[in-house]
Amino acid sequence: MAANDALQTIQRQIQWNRLIAVVEEQAQTMIRTAFSTTVREAGDLSAGIFDLQGRMLAQAVTGTPGHVNSMAESVGHFLRKFPAETMQPGDHYITNDPWLGTGHLHDLTVVTPAFRAGRIIGLFANTAHVIDVGGLGMGPEGRSVFEEGLYIPIVKCFDRGRANETFFDFLRAGSRTPVELEGDVYSLCACNDAGAKRLVEMMDEFGMDSLDPLAAYIFDSSLAATIAEIAKLPRGTYAAEIRSDGYEAPVTLKAAMTIGADTITVDFAGTSGLSGRGINVPPAYCRAYSCFGIKCVVAPEIPNNWASLAPFRMEIPERCILNAPRPYPVSVRHVVGQLLPDLMMGCLHQAVPDRVNAEGSSALWNPPLRGGAQVSGAAAELPDFEIITFNSGGTGARPTQDGLDGTAFPSGVRTMPVEATENVAPVIFWKNEIRADSAGPGRSRGGFGKVMEIGTKGEAEFAVNAVFDRVANAPKGREGGGQGAPGWVGLDDGTALRTKGFQVIPKGRRLLLKLPGGGGMGDPRARDAALVARDVADGLVSPQAAKALYGQDD
Repeated sequence: MAANDALQTIQRQIQWNRLIAVVEEQAQTMIRTAFSTTVREAGDLSAGIFDLQGRMLAQAVTGTPGHVNSMAESVGHFLRKFPAETMQPGDHYITNDPWLGTGHLHDLTVVTPAFRAGRIIGLFANTAHVIDVGGLGMGPEGRSVFEEGLYIPIVKCFDRGRANETFFDFLRAGSRTPVELEGDVYSLCACNDAGAKRLVEMMDEFGMDSLDPLAAYIFDSSLAATIAEIAKLPRGTYAAEIRSDGYEAPVTLKAAMTIGADTITVDFAGTSGLSGRGINVPPAYCRAYSCFGIKCVVAPEIPNNWASLAPFRMEIPERCILNAPRPYPVSVRHVVGQLLPDLMMGCLHQAVPDRVNAEGSSALWNPPLRGGAQVSGAAAELPDFEIITFNSGGTGARPTQDGLDGTAFPSGVRTMPVEATENVAPVIFWKNEIRADSAGPGRSRGGFGKVMEIGTKGEAEFAVNAVFDRVANAPKGREGGGQGAPGWVGLDDGTALRTKGFQVIPKGRRLLLKLPGGGGMGDPRARDAALVARDVADGLVSPQAAKALYGQDD
């Protein structure tokens, strides 16, 4: 009997790994077929499989925690409107509702039922960030979500394999990039179909009539493993805070984390109130990035699913910027929400200091660019264009290793090749280089930020919808490490611009971005002299900084 149990456990583990491979193929299908550069170049997406109760069994390795962990809540909303027993083969359901999806209108979430032998066996879901959904575009200027773009409730975009032409008519009419947007919807549906096909093949191979026994194994194992990791932590309540540049005024995020026997509860009491602009965070997005920050430290090796997230609980006060109700503007919720893992690590550093990073640039620096008649009117020298490019500053130093340069954490998206952006829009990247002396000093230093200089063909006028943070509030170091360099936004002639909001780059000028560096870890004077010398030789640290910060001559 014991031998049979062991064999069944081995088989369940093989099936679990296979399920992760199925959803990774789902995600890769989306990347191969997507129209928007945000998906195919940056990987700003998520993909996963769910049981018929809407519980996430597995997620693709490719994807972002803001999408994955908030999408984990989305499928339940779909099932409340379209119960599983009413679904048919060929159906696809879609929404971009920020409170039912992943936090803003630029993310489309598609849910698709999978059938085997005429019986529904599970649900595939995905999310992707698209370039444009109309309205004011991706930026903080809106006063309500109704100004921010086309609002899609949970509807069928395909009914038994046939496109809902009324839906697609509305979709195309509401976007500046109708071809890309429609193509992305087809891509999202196709990737779910690819996952469903592979799932059926897997179940045929293993002789599985239902996913329920495998789901029970996944959930039981994940929950038990997560609770076991929590039990290793010192119990208590640990408080931390972090500041964002905000829009109208600086924003303070506060957290009190209570580590219990089998749960971790975070109370955000004391956090700043709601903003009148689009930096507000819907609660699902707050939970998504808070859980991710905790999981990175507490249980990083346990696969992400409904059960492994269940012990992490959030208490988010009403009227708090992390609990925005409808119809508050939320378009750039990431500039605040992506600071939450650093906030979680600020709490956890007091409990397990050897497992926590210093603060990093955190919020993506992804400038939405626009040009043509929609900016310059009759004087336009360029065709209309709308594009967004994803970039990141440096990550925080790790306890025993330096931070990463120009790398997205916590979002996990890839930095987009400048050539890919230049290929689809009349823009030119004159600089895209490491920013010297931007890394926070420490025993292990932070990652370096970048310098980017962006213009247009012919040096024509264009606009940026600035969505930047960590300018007035630089990433902090830990344990005596120094802060990373703050960011800077302006023109190539030295004129400073606002860090948030729609602004025109005059003809003949270029947009200049200096991305923040990550904070350092530990006393800089304890850094290995050879590492400092290497950074000086590489032009990353100036001789003056090496002497002033590390006490070392070149």
